Amino acid sequence: MRALVVDDSKPARSIVARTLGDLRFDCTEAGNGQEALAALAAGGRPDLITVNWHMPVMDGIEFVRRLRREPAYRSLPILMISTEHEQERIAVAQQAGIDDYLAKPFTAAAFTRKLVDLGVVAAPAPTARREPIGVLICDDSATIRGILSATLGADPEIKVTGAADNGAACLDMIPTTRPDLVLLDVEMPVMDGITTLREIRRRFGKLPVVMFSSLTERGAKATVDALLAGANDYVAKPAGLGATDVAARIRTDVIGRIKAIVPRGSGGGRESARPASGPPAPLRGSRQERIQGVVVAVSTGGPTALAEVLPAFVPDARVPILVVQHMPAFFTAHLAERLAKAGGLPVREAVNGEPVRPGEVLLAPGGRHMELAGDATQPRIRLTDEPPENSCRPAADVLFRSAARLWGAGTLGVVLTGMGRDGLAGSRTIVAAGGGVIAQDEFSSVVWGMPGEVVRAGLADSVLPLSQVGVEVALRLKRRGG
Repeated sequence: MRALVVDDSKPARSIVARTLGDLRFDCTEAGNGQEALAALAAGGRPDLITVNWHMPVMDGIEFVRRLRREPAYRSLPILMISTEHEQERIAVAQQAGIDDYLAKPFTAAAFTRKLVDLGVVAAPAPTARREPIGVLICDDSATIRGILSATLGADPEIKVTGAADNGAACLDMIPTTRPDLVLLDVEMPVMDGITTLREIRRRFGKLPVVMFSSLTERGAKATVDALLAGANDYVAKPAGLGATDVAARIRTDVIGRIKAIVPRGSGGGRESARPASGPPAPLRGSRQERIQGVVVAVSTGGPTALAEVLPAFVPDARVPILVVQHMPAFFTAHLAERLAKAGGLPVREAVNGEPVRPGEVLLAPGGRHMELAGDATQPRIRLTDEPPENSCRPAADVLFRSAARLWGAGTLGVVLTGMGRDGLAGSRTIVAAGGGVIAQDEFSSVVWGMPGEVVRAGLADSVLPLSQVGVEVALRLKRRGG
């Protein structure tokens, strides 16, 4: 098969051409629309064209329009690959004649899925079941190491590659045991968990790490520090329980997190299927409404996501920002404190009955639902102990519903990385009220559960890498008076 790759960036052309080459395409490259027309005149009709939007001499939109006026090219598959991500802009490209759109930056897997959607290549056959997930345990308690080893090892999809009693020993074992994930205690002799985590990040890049910490004041502070330093998730270490009860808690709380962060099986992907293909979500009237508030839902991987997203828009925001991060009591207060110190931002844990003020970031306290009460002009915080929703308290759905009720089309929802489906029902309420929803994309999420549910339901009007989410919020606030 043959492909024409059109982009004024040589590195971008090389990435696309290399990926297509792996799929057995012969590629011709062009630096702008005019060069591409000349290449078509010389080489004839290819099986696929990928084209950038913004190029000198002739941009991608004009190039596509010219092609679609020619009968020989009206059915030729055209995939636009561009930094544009606004739905209005993508709609312009679709009206010009593209068949599908892929936002930069992209992964080879995402690119390949687009080609499958276009019918240019066949869907890959399911792969054979992978090897079990290798877990390296690091805990100074011999009892906990023993229970973890026995309980995790009893699951056929997990194997324990080793057990270390301190961070230094853990670091020494990683090169030889080659784990897929490290389960790391926080408080240990010789080398504590946070120091170990930082060394893992320095030496072993993005090797997944789950902190296994006690629910104490000291343990909460250390765990939040670890999450902000790059840990993927944490699990509260049970205290005061017998070995049977501890094993049951490990099966309930630890194994699910391990499998979500390091998935195995035929899909080889994260916790979700890919979103359905098709045109962008229809534009809603909320594009012209003034944004009155931003509500954020996040879980697994949340602290580092918040540390990246909030500084991009909070300093200039003139609306309140409310956040539900799935965490227990102790943890959320420390998270708010660390986010405030790290980014110089007005972040704090919410207090029942307090007024909601523009420019402030309020974090739902662990173990309590947070919702908006009052009216749109004088909203205030209401904290409740109502039953969990989606097995969560706080639950983002509770916050999202109340925001849509008060602010209607002035509500902007943001759904970031996390397990489960919390935020789905709330996002549906926001969209029904005329508001907008931004979702984090699959490949920048630690777990694409929560945002994936929103995307598959067709509720997200933008699906973006984490690095672009905060920028998109800032742009919307600037355009729409927030």
